Amino acid sequence: MIGYYVHHVGRGHLRHAQSIAAELKQPLTGLSSLPRPAGWRGDWITLARDDEAVHPVDPRAFGQLHWAPRGDTGLRARMAAIARWIETTGPTVLVVDVSVEVAVCARLFGIPVVVMALPGNRSDPAHRLGYSLADKIIAPWPPGLAALDRPLGSWVKRTVHVGGISRFAGRDRPAPAGRGSARVLVLEGTGGAARTDAEIQAAAAATPGHSWRRLGIGSWVADPWETICRADVVVSHAGLGALADIAAARRPAIVFPQPRPHDEQQVTVAALSDAKLAVTAPGWPEPHEWPHYLEQAGRLGGAGWARWCAHDGGARRAAAAITRVAGEVRSCASR
Repeated sequence: MIGYYVHHVGRGHLRHAQSIAAELKQPLTGLSSLPRPAGWRGDWITLARDDEAVHPVDPRAFGQLHWAPRGDTGLRARMAAIARWIETTGPTVLVVDVSVEVAVCARLFGIPVVVMALPGNRSDPAHRLGYSLADKIIAPWPPGLAALDRPLGSWVKRTVHVGGISRFAGRDRPAPAGRGSARVLVLEGTGGAARTDAEIQAAAAATPGHSWRRLGIGSWVADPWETICRADVVVSHAGLGALADIAAARRPAIVFPQPRPHDEQQVTVAALSDAKLAVTAPGWPEPHEWPHYLEQAGRLGGAGWARWCAHDGGARRAAAAITRVAGEVRSCASR
C-alpha cells in the first residue's frame, strides 16, 4: 500500500498527486483535508482541518515546525486518523506533498517517506527536519538549475529531479492559430492575487494587434489545454503547476513572481531567467512595457521548455522513484 498526503491550499498539490497516482500500479490511499477528487484511483481519507481556530496557539512549536497549533482538536483528529490508517494498512511508503508534520508522524511509525520539494529558501528548522528524514526527495524541475537546487544543500544526493509534472503530459499539441490577432493568455492560479480587469484592459490597450484572454478565478475551464497551446504568448505567475503546463505546451511565456512564503516564486523566476526558458519580469509590467516583453517572448519562443518538461512527463519518473522506495521496504521486510 502506498499513501499520498495532499496539502489543501491551492490546486498544484492535488494536480501533482492526480498525475503521479495515475502512474502508480500499487494499491493507493489519498489522505487530505480536500474532498476526494473525481477519478481518484484507490481509497481516500478525508482529514479534519487544523487551521480553523480563530487564535491558533504556537502553531510553529517554538520555530521547529510549520503548523502544529497547541490544543487544536482538528490537528489531534487528523493525526489520529493518519495513525489509525498506518496501523491498519502498514503502508510501504507515504508520499508527502507537503507537510513536515505528516512526514514526521509517518517516520515515527517506521514508514519511509518521500517528500515533494518546493523552490525557495528552505533553511528553516522545519524544512531541514523534513528533508533530513526523507528517504527520497522529488524535485518537480529538471537537474542543473542552481537557483532551485541550492536550498536542497546536501540533500540533493537524495533528490530525484523528475522535471515538470503536468496533467497534460503526452497529449497532442494543437497548433497555434497562426492568423488574426496574436493571442495573449494570462494564466492565473488560486493561491495569489488575480489581476484586475483594469490591468488586463490597460495591457491590451497598449498592445494593438494582440487579443488578450485570462484563465483564473471566475474564468476557469475544465480543460484549458487547447487554450494554452493556441496562445502565442502565455503570461503567468511562477507556480510549478502552471509552468509545467506551459512547458508541456512549449509556448513562449512571460513569467513574474507572486508573493509566496520562502520566496518560492522569486527563486523560480531566477532559475527560469538563468536557463533562458522564459522572459521574466519582477512583477506585473506597466502598460508601456508590454510591447517590449511580448516582442522578447516571441523572439525567445517555447522550444527551450523541453528541458523543463519532457514529453513523457515528470509524473512517470516520480512514480518510478516512489515505487523503488516501496520495493526496498518490501525487500527488507521479507528478509
